[in-house]
Amino acid sequence: MDRSPTREVTIVSPPPPPVTVIGIGADGWDGLGPAAREALRTAEVVIGGHRHLGLLPPECHGERVPWPSPLRPAVPGLFAAHTGRRVSVLASGDPMYFGIGRTLAELLGAERLRVLPHPSSVSLACARLGWALEETEVISLVGRPLATLNRELYAGRRLLVLSAGAETPAEVAGLLGDRGFGPSRMRVLEQLGSAEERCVEGAAEEWPHPPGDPLNVIAVDCAPADGVRPLSLAPGLPDTAYDHDGQLTKRQVRAATLAALAPAPGELLWDVGGGSGSIAVEWMRAHRTCRAVSVERDPVRAERIGRNAAALGVPGLTVVTGAAPDALAGLPTPDAVFIGGGLTAPGVLEACWAALPPGGRIVANTVTLESEALLADRYRRHGGDLVRLAVSHATPVGAFTGWRQAMPVTQWSATKPLDSRGPGGYAADPAGSVEAAQGETR
Repeated sequence: MDRSPTREVTIVSPPPPPVTVIGIGADGWDGLGPAAREALRTAEVVIGGHRHLGLLPPECHGERVPWPSPLRPAVPGLFAAHTGRRVSVLASGDPMYFGIGRTLAELLGAERLRVLPHPSSVSLACARLGWALEETEVISLVGRPLATLNRELYAGRRLLVLSAGAETPAEVAGLLGDRGFGPSRMRVLEQLGSAEERCVEGAAEEWPHPPGDPLNVIAVDCAPADGVRPLSLAPGLPDTAYDHDGQLTKRQVRAATLAALAPAPGELLWDVGGGSGSIAVEWMRAHRTCRAVSVERDPVRAERIGRNAAALGVPGLTVVTGAAPDALAGLPTPDAVFIGGGLTAPGVLEACWAALPPGGRIVANTVTLESEALLADRYRRHGGDLVRLAVSHATPVGAFTGWRQAMPVTQWSATKPLDSRGPGGYAADPAGSVEAAQGETR
């Protein structure tokens, strides 16, 4: 009788074949290199837009699958349906530059991708214009509001705008005129890299051209009209830059508040008690990847926040209409929180502190004694900085000039300890911390 021990055999499944992501230009098959052509010839499935799939010759025998709409939610299921097959994906130009490559890397994993880029429309445009790519600002209006351009308009700046279609050049020209940049020179480069490539140009304020090819890139040499002074990107914009009803963090205090909040690329701010949205707007203006959610209980003010955000070039600001702390439930975890109103509402301070991860920042401003007492208590419990900001403005006093002092603002700022249960701190719990804090105060 064989008494030898039973050996366990582990069967390791072979890794799925890589997904080859191929950049293709307006010159189609002729512009592809040998590796890209071979991948398309041997692919069992080719996924892409209808225009891209139409560029393939008959020798590519793989099943042609157009992208579904909406695209992102369908990607995991689409690739799961073709598991084990050799899949190639077609994308415009460089797939990793405002392209499908980023989405596939996020959803499938970068290790599954083999990317074969083609020169992007941006590279081709700079080559035609003689512009240094590293000194050119690129703004995509594909799936993004036209108002995104408002943040980018400065004298002497060179912009390349990725167009959403044939109507985009006229829309850009109209916006430039409305914002005082009518003298700007515009050039529209169509079908870059193809035999039908062409360029039309003119001043934005007198744009003479009808809609052309939908595949275009817009080059803008920014030139303001006489007397137009663009707004600074530094915090502390003039109060007149905002539409408001008096609920506005004033310029000097706003600059100090943004300094305490310390925005960094990619970070998310909660602006609680948004008022006119000035703190959230200037947080997002600090860097194009900064994100913000403004929470405002008054519907009229909430709508005004959206208008201010668009006018100042950050239309991606999310506005939540509702009262804190209830309106905070379910929001993504913030890197920083600003409380500009509603400090005395039960649970607001607790919920905001609880929502912060270790290392997150909180800043709260007030002008009332009641709220000041709350901030003094938080300073005692959590430390940080407690300061009083006093601003005086020179105003006429008869035939002379004197100082008129605005109401002093008490500001508490603190950073949550890296030990998530530091002195007086709550454990970071992005999924349920707000709800837990609400329960403690009810």
